[in-house]
Parts: sequence; structure tokens; C-alpha cells
Amino acid sequence: MTGNAMLSDTGVVHGRFQLFHNDHLRYLMAAKERCRHLLVAITNPDPTLTKFDPADPHRSSTRDNPLTFYERYVMLREVLLEQGLAYRDFSLVPLPINLPELYRYYVPLEATFYLTIYDEWGERKLQLFESLGLKVEILWRRPSTEKGLRATAIRRLMGLGQPWEHLVPAAVARLVREMGLLERLRILEPE
Repeated sequence: MTGNAMLSDTGVVHGRFQLFHNDHLRYLMAAKERCRHLLVAITNPDPTLTKFDPADPHRSSTRDNPLTFYERYVMLREVLLEQGLAYRDFSLVPLPINLPELYRYYVPLEATFYLTIYDEWGERKLQLFESLGLKVEILWRRPSTEKGLRATAIRRLMGLGQPWEHLVPAAVARLVREMGLLERLRILEPE
């Protein structure tokens, strides 16, 4: 993209970020290239705002949501600053993704909503966003076999005592240790 004429004023990306990893970072930075201000919406902010969805049943489980909203907020803030963004370039907010009637309280509905689609859950969100009349831009659509990194797999590596730090931005690896999160994030048992 060249020049600022094509940039949206505000773009919205979203995710659970239940360990923010390098593929999440690619998603955020691809969206930031398309907007002046990036609003990062952290989904499943707490158990009362997390609902089951058959398109991806694991998204709502306690096991798959080990980090608090605050912990994810701090990680995202530090990663985006580490990437050279200034505070004026981004905002971090909660978003109860399964409660669309509440979106207007968290994000500007006139923003451009950026999606990546790999599976039924991505298609479900696209359908939902379009049904709400939101402006949606698909950054990429790929088969699930090309999804790449998954936070669950990284947490399994942690549980096995194998290297994982290279799969996350440096700020995330540092904060996992500083905040004492390694034990809580480790997945010890197979699914």
C-alpha cells in the first residue's frame, strides 16, 4: 500500500492471544499497515463474557484461556511498543466476541474490521460481522493446514520443557518469566 490516502482511520483486529505468538504479530502488523490507528480487541476478557460456540468448542474452555485480560493487555502493549509503534498508534480493549449486542460498547462500529480466515470459526465471524453491517477486510484466507503457530502447541512445548521462546516476540518471553506465568501456561496432559 502506498501513501496514506488508502488508509482507514481506525482498524480493529481481535483475538484471544492465549499466548501471543509470532503469527499473531504478523496479523496485527498487516492490519496496522492498512490503518492509522489500530484497535486490538482482546476476546474472552473474562469468564462472564465468554460463551460457547460450536464452530470452535475449545475457545470457551478455562483450560484454553489461562491468561487474564490484564496479562494479555500488558503483553500486547509491550510487543507493539517493541515493534516501534507509539501509544497514539494503537489501543487495547476487551471484546466479548460471542456477544455482538455488546460490541458498540467496546469498539467503534464504523471502523474497518480485519480478519484472517482458516476454518469454520473464521467463516462464522465473517458472517457475524457482515450481518451486523460492519466493514470487513479479509487480510488472508487459507486452509487450516496453513494456519501455522497455535498457542496451544506452544503451551504444550512449555509443558514438555522444550524450547518455545523463539515462537513468541521477545517481550512475551520476557514477560512470561517476569510475571511468573510459565507454570500456569504449561499444558502437561495430552488432549
